[in-house]
Amino acid sequence: MLSTFLVLINYMILLWRCKVINDFFINEQIRDKEVRVIGADGEQIGVMSAKEAMKMAEDAGLDLIKIAPTAKPPVCKIADYGKFRYEQARKEKDAKKKQKVVEIKEIRLSPNIDTNDLNTKMNSARKFLSKGDKVKVTLRFRGREMAHMASSKHILDDFATGLADVAVVDKEPKVEGKSMTMFLTEKR
Repeated sequence: MLSTFLVLINYMILLWRCKVINDFFINEQIRDKEVRVIGADGEQIGVMSAKEAMKMAEDAGLDLIKIAPTAKPPVCKIADYGKFRYEQARKEKDAKKKQKVVEIKEIRLSPNIDTNDLNTKMNSARKFLSKGDKVKVTLRFRGREMAHMASSKHILDDFATGLADVAVVDKEPKVEGKSMTMFLTEKR
């Protein structure tokens, strides 16, 4: 009874070790004839058959992990798979932490906007740009205003010139349906 239980546990461990996690092939999953092997301490051992590499990893009590499957020959590393997965997760987390997600903030205007209202909108756009966000300026038309779309383009141009000291026009004003949009980004 105990021996069948041990066989079952060994079989489950074998299945767990053969499972593909994060697109890394490990141990028995590596079916290539020849692989380039990197040792546990990072030195290059050389090109050898996959069976020899498996035997080396087994002798060291570690796993053989295929880290570069597209290379000719594929590159495998002798390492502890759990530790390797942990280090990969840490690297991904650090890379994600260093990324800056650029948000797009929208400012809506109308064709009959007053100069003080336009200045207020410019100030809020200035705040968004100083935080590193992009600004989408939308000039919305309703009813009879649709007939005079071309003559209202100067509002967006005034908006861009008012922010010329901190922003550059990323996308020129473009008519889309009942609105005209323009994108501004921070000047570098």
